[in-house]
Amino acid sequence: MGILGLIRRFFEGNRKEEDGNMFIIVGLGNPEKKYFKTRHNVGFTVIDHLSDKYGIGLTETRFKAAFGKGRIGDHKVVLVKPLTYMNLSGEAVAPICNYFKVDPKEKLIVISDDVELDVGRLRIRPKGSSGGHNGLKNIIALLGSDEFSRVRVGVGKKPGQWDMVDWVLGHFEGEDEKLIEESTKRACDAVVEIMENGTESAMNRFNGNK
Repeated sequence: MGILGLIRRFFEGNRKEEDGNMFIIVGLGNPEKKYFKTRHNVGFTVIDHLSDKYGIGLTETRFKAAFGKGRIGDHKVVLVKPLTYMNLSGEAVAPICNYFKVDPKEKLIVISDDVELDVGRLRIRPKGSSGGHNGLKNIIALLGSDEFSRVRVGVGKKPGQWDMVDWVLGHFEGEDEKLIEESTKRACDAVVEIMENGTESAMNRFNGNK
């Protein structure tokens, strides 16, 4: 084996030690600037908070996603924003999980909006259906499993006269804007709690709280 082969083997071996031993943290949203801070993009907002707080820049763009590697406490993490638009989120999440060789049941955390929850409330689950959320539905379909942790952030129920698309693509106003800012920061704390002590502990601490 030549010197280049030995070098390649060395780095591949090191990478195998790293692979599978990190959390993939995905925030769901739509990538265009006009969707910034809409109800549907609270997952992106949580990733922004984590990125700022822990100094993890999303500088790589592969697998139909923007992502960055870093550490949160003792844990290696990959922060991810799919660039596929919401309904095709699985086209980014599944390849990233495969590339880093993580078990979604143990190491994937997905953050999304929830129109069934009051603004500011969190709902954390270790598995389950999509609950009608198209981004989660696509991830479940392409992973072939609904067993992964998710942090859902309440954005408020649609008023009767509103179309659902207009509602989720609308922006927060007034008191709701303050509530969502606080809740997205608590969602960051919930993500850390999942990594540190497990999903059940995070459920006990954060579910239903404002």
